[in-house]
Parts: sequence; C-alpha cells; structure tokens
Amino acid sequence: MSTAALPNDYLERVYAGVLGKLIGVYVGRPFEGWTHQRIMQELGPIEYYVHDRLGVPLVVTDDDVAGTFTFVRALEDYGVTPDLSAEAIGKAWLNYLVEHRSVLWWGGNGNSTEHTAWLNLKRGVAAPASGSIAENGTTVAEQIGAQIFIDGWAMVAPGQPALAARLAEQAGKVSHDGESVHAAVLWAAMEAEAFVSADIDHLIDTGLAQIPRASRIAALIADIRAWHRDYPDWHDTRQRIEERYGYDKYPGNCHVVPNHALMIMAVLYAPDDFQRAQMIVNTSGWDTDCNAGNVGCLIGIMHGLEGIEAGPDWRGPLADRMLISSADGGNAINDAVRVAYQLAGLGSRLAGGPGIAAPKHGAQFHFSLPGSVQGFRPERGHGLAERLDLENIVVPGGRALALRYRGLGPGQAAAATTPTFAPPEVVNMRTYELVATPLLYPGQTLSARVSADPGNSGDVVVALRLKVYTAEDTLRTIDGAPTTLSPGGDAELAWVIPDAGGQPIAEAGLVITAAGRRADGAVILDHLRFDGAPDLHLRRPAETGDFWRQAWVNGVSFFSKRFPPSFRISQDRGEGIIIHGTRQWTDYRVAADVMIHLGLEAGIAVRVQGLRRYYAALLSRDGMLRIVRQRDEDRLVLAETAFAWTLERSYDVVVEAEGDRITCRIGDVVLAARDGSQQALRDGGIGLLVHEGALSSNDIRVTGVPAGS
Repeated sequence: MSTAALPNDYLERVYAGVLGKLIGVYVGRPFEGWTHQRIMQELGPIEYYVHDRLGVPLVVTDDDVAGTFTFVRALEDYGVTPDLSAEAIGKAWLNYLVEHRSVLWWGGNGNSTEHTAWLNLKRGVAAPASGSIAENGTTVAEQIGAQIFIDGWAMVAPGQPALAARLAEQAGKVSHDGESVHAAVLWAAMEAEAFVSADIDHLIDTGLAQIPRASRIAALIADIRAWHRDYPDWHDTRQRIEERYGYDKYPGNCHVVPNHALMIMAVLYAPDDFQRAQMIVNTSGWDTDCNAGNVGCLIGIMHGLEGIEAGPDWRGPLADRMLISSADGGNAINDAVRVAYQLAGLGSRLAGGPGIAAPKHGAQFHFSLPGSVQGFRPERGHGLAERLDLENIVVPGGRALALRYRGLGPGQAAAATTPTFAPPEVVNMRTYELVATPLLYPGQTLSARVSADPGNSGDVVVALRLKVYTAEDTLRTIDGAPTTLSPGGDAELAWVIPDAGGQPIAEAGLVITAAGRRADGAVILDHLRFDGAPDLHLRRPAETGDFWRQAWVNGVSFFSKRFPPSFRISQDRGEGIIIHGTRQWTDYRVAADVMIHLGLEAGIAVRVQGLRRYYAALLSRDGMLRIVRQRDEDRLVLAETAFAWTLERSYDVVVEAEGDRITCRIGDVVLAARDGSQQALRDGGIGLLVHEGALSSNDIRVTGVPAGS
C-alpha cells in the first residue's frame, strides 16, 4: 500500500482504536476473572466504569495495555518492514520486560504462558520456538495472551488484513501457538479491515480467510453465527457458549477459546454500538479486561471517535491517560495521543511514506486530535477553586486546550496539570508494578504558548506549575514566574526547571489566578513542551519516601534503601541495571562516585534504551576499563585500557555522550571511543550496571556536555 492509499482519517481512526482499547481494558479490569453469574449478582449489567464501586483507581498498570504498546516497538528497533520476524519481537521482549516487575503475569514456569516464554527466551530459545507447542505443550501455548497484544499490529496496517495477520502471527508466536495464534491473527485482520469497512460479517469473513478452516476458532465462529441467527437475546448465546466452550472444557488459567467466543458474540450483537458491545462483553465475564480491550479497539476503528462519543462520557474520566510499564521508563507515563501518532507514523512508514511528525514543532502536549486533553485534568481541593472545565477547541491552524474558569474571586486560583511521573494512587493499584522514570527534569526548559479569550471579563495571572514529590510521598507545588494576560492577549511562558532536591516531578501544567476582581473566561493552552539536557543532581532526598527510588527502572535483584549510600544495587545472576532518564536525552555528561563491592564488571551506562541496549564504561575484574556498546545479545568493545582498581574503593567516574563520541574519565585516565555505525545509539537515559555483584553510588550528576570538552 502506498501512503496515498492510507485512509484520509487514518490518524484519527488510530486514535479512536487506542481509546477504545483503553476504555475496554479499564472498564473490565476491576472484575477480571469474575463469572457472569457473580457480575450479575454483585454489579449488574456493566453499562459504565465501575472502579469507584470497587474502590480502585481507573487508570492502572495492566498487561493488556503495556504489552500491546510495548511489543509493537520492535518495528522501531529492528526495522519498519512487513518482514519483521518473531525472533526480532522476542528480542524486544528481553529488552523491555523487567523480570517479576513489568507487564506480564510472572506466575511461574508452566503456569503463566508469557512467563514460560520469557524464560525460554532468556535461556537462548529464540522465537518462535519460545512459544511453541513443541516446547511448552498445548495447554500452556493456547492461553489468551497472543490475542490481547495484537491491536498495535493491526493499527499499523490499515486496510491490509494480510499484513496485519502476518505481523500478529509473528508476534503471537513469541509466546503462544495453535488456537491462540489463530485467534490473534483473525482479530488483527478484522481490525485492519475495519479501517475500510464497518460490515461486521465482512470483517469476520476477512479474519477467517487468514486462519485454517479446520481450526477450533473457525468452528466456534460458525456456531456463534448460527446462535446469533437463532437467538435475538445475547444472553441465550452466552449460555450456549458456556455450555459448549466454557472454562471447564479448556484447561489452563485463561484459555483463548472461551474468551474469543465472547468477543465474537459481542460484536455480532452490537456491531454499531460501542457502549452496548462493552456491556455485553464485560457482563459476560471471564477475562473481561482482555476481551473488552480487543472489542473496544475494533469498534473504535470501525466507527471512529463519533462511535465512542455516541454513548456516555467514556473519555472524560480517562483523559487520554495510559501507563506502559517497561524498561524504557520514559515511555511509561503516556497518553493516547502520543501513542496514536507513534502507531500512525509506523503505519505511514510501512506504506512507504515518511512517517507522521508531531505537530507544533514536536511539542509533547499539543492537543491536535479532536477531544484530546493528553492527561490534563483540573486540580481539586487544597483551596483551589472548583470552577474549571477543560475543552479541546478548534483554533486557527489546528486545535488547543481551553481552560474555562468561572467565578474566580481575588486571590482564588484554578489549575490543570498532566502526569509526568507515577501518580500517588499507584500505591493503591492491586495490579502490576509500574516501572517508570519521570518525563521532566531540573535544568530542562518547560514552556507553553497561552492566550486569553477576547471575551474574558478581566485580566488573569497565568504561571507554569509543577507538582513534586516530598516527604511521605505527598506532592508539593512549585510555580514559575507569573504573567498577566488581558482579554485577547497572549504570551510565551518559559521556565528552567529548578532543582527538586532529588525528588521526581509528578505533574506539570498551568495555574490561573484572578487579577484583582472576579474573573470569568478562558485561557487557551496551545501547547506545553519541555526541551534540553537535564541539570540533575541525583541523591537521597532530605525528605525521604519511596518515589525518589521508584523513579529508577529497577532491573536488579536488589535495590536497597537501607544502606548508607543513596544507591546500592546487587545482582544475583548475570547482569543487572537500574535506569533513569528518557529517550529525549541525547548529548550529556554523567558524573558519579562509584564503589564496586563485588562483581565481574560494573560501571555507568549512557544512552540506555532498555535492559539490553546501551553504551557503558565498565571496570572489569581482569584489570581493564572498557567502553562497550550492547545491542541485544551482541556486545562490542569500542575501546579499552588497563586500569588497576580494587573492590571497596570509591572512584569518581565521568562519562560523556556527544554525537558519535563516548568518553570516560577516571582521575587522570581518559578513554574515548567513536561509534559512527548504523547500529549506533543516539539517545537514552543513564544507568548503574553490575554483573553478579554489588555496586553503590552516593551522588550522581547529569548535565549537558560543556562546550569544548
């Protein structure tokens, strides 16, 4: 397909598909695994979100979300090509999945299909053998996981069901086989075709054309179609599914066949009604978040944003937010707009195009898609006026976010912020651990373009706002310099982010204050962005808590908070790393005191892009200092020199990454290397790395590379 053949509304339909996925997952997550009977008894028909009734947050870490939008990144890492292999996607698993901490159910070898496949990959069994029936047996291989992670592969292949099927098959075979892969392939083909057709029978036939006619998935679809013709009420078909395809017929903890049956039923009975499809698939029970996520994505693509908005307000509570727990911690605090641009860009490149650039010169928050708020929500309580509403509006040249305030009296404020790190409610998540690093750092410039509506009743004062963690893991507010806006006025706000005492920055946004008399009106936020290298001092904060340590991707056996040094890590087997920073970091210097207590090698990593992609300056037990490049299983020594070092001695280590040059300084010893190859790493955060031993550091500083260094 050429870029000319991409649907005219491709980006917006991808956005609707991402939103549909998120809505479905977050509707079904609180009662995942419940039977239909229990749902009806305790909750009744699921017409809307029920998280508040069960006392849990709405937006939580979830394997359905994180796996879907992590594994598709193999296209970025191993080539945007229709020939992407299962082996390459398996490598992405090993790079992005933090053992026992990120997106999978780490339920044990032979219990959890994904954990079993990950263990196979780790011991050198490459995909697709890692997920095969031959390796793992039929029961393990045919659980639901291959199906729940496929939506991204469909959204990069609009109108190309065969391509979506092929990518989904390769991805599915990393961890699954047999009927599980057939289900994944069929659903991916349906979603890809949904970009060009809203005929549900055509979509199902399109999916069936991609799988064996004799498969169990094909047989169950024939049964459900027949029951759909015979029974006007979906409850009757659900009962037939339970009798013929229920959990008692299929071994394992979450088999694909029963759940796929419920998905097909939901879209047959409600092909044109997003809310009704969600009600059917969630009220039916079993693996509700997985099933509802796939159904939501399909119908989101089919009917676009209008289909989602035809029912209740699904989007308001969600506010585009998502959490993608992985070893690329800077990708964790995310939103549906950023992900939609990423996927549509990959789809454009697969179709031979240049990709899709982020609008407004790459601003991270630009509100360019209809209804988008990119995580922004009004602040409530703490003396703030409750009178603030947010609305995505059309402005000359695009879209922006209107902050509409009313009844602000003298000295009263209204504010809206978006998450830039793990929210405080993460401690109440009864799901997967959130592995994340902040988006914003001291030394970077936070900036925004704002304007005042001409119809405002008076002047207002506007400032940038940050929320920073403090003692007891609460948040304190830091505001930038205020700017007065008269009706119809505009301004560029810019603020070099100050040192936060070693604590992570949790939120960023705007605060509006009345200027002398009651104010009603709106401030228009065109964009919010952050740029530049950090000027960052990492150490144990004076105000302790846990979030300062949780701001590191923890890829080691033990990351202590009890030892005197700020950072003490230990790795039992193989290599361990903790990571801080984002892929926005490119050229910078990191300086740290490093003490190796035990280990085959240890040191500082730069331009870290996951667990297995980085540069590192390493002190090795053979008496050498080396600069290495690690890409997956391949390590290349770029430079080395003899260096006599000892255990339990502190060394001041400086590592710089600038362009294609990596330099390490320890005292009078300077080691430099260049990497101008196609395999070079251009960006990424920092890391402390140790191989089977322990390392500590008390003080780490990250700055831009000084001129002339």
